[in-house]
Amino acid sequence: MVWWIATILLTLLILFPILQKTNRYPFTTINVIYTFTFVTIFRYVFFFKYTLIARKQYLKLTLIFLSIPFIFNLVSNLNYFITYLDEFSSESFLGHLSPDSRSNLETYIRSEMLLFGVGSIVAAILFPFRLLVSIWRQKNRGTV
Repeated sequence: MVWWIATILLTLLILFPILQKTNRYPFTTINVIYTFTFVTIFRYVFFFKYTLIARKQYLKLTLIFLSIPFIFNLVSNLNYFITYLDEFSSESFLGHLSPDSRSNLETYIRSEMLLFGVGSIVAAILFPFRLLVSIWRQKNRGTV
């Protein structure tokens, strides 16, 4: 429960400058997904034996197969974000700010989305391998 609260607080802290200065930020949902995915899956990769799903073989196998479309979705949304900023710039949601403020916030948005986007993609790629190792260990050694 503490990790979920910490993840929610981190997400709110990251999105606060963006939501405070923009009227409508079109990437709020995917930004939240990237932050949650990054924190949660990296936590599961390193502390998997302490999670609730550590001993549930069928759930781990299901998560391995569900991670494939999830990874493609993460990559697709990151590509959409980069393409959107390259083609349309940030005028649609940052046009009301002064040029200096707009430049600073656009740099922050781009850096933050790339950090959590790429981090969540890397974590989502590592996660099925961690699950596979856990399945093998539980079957052959009796550990997680």
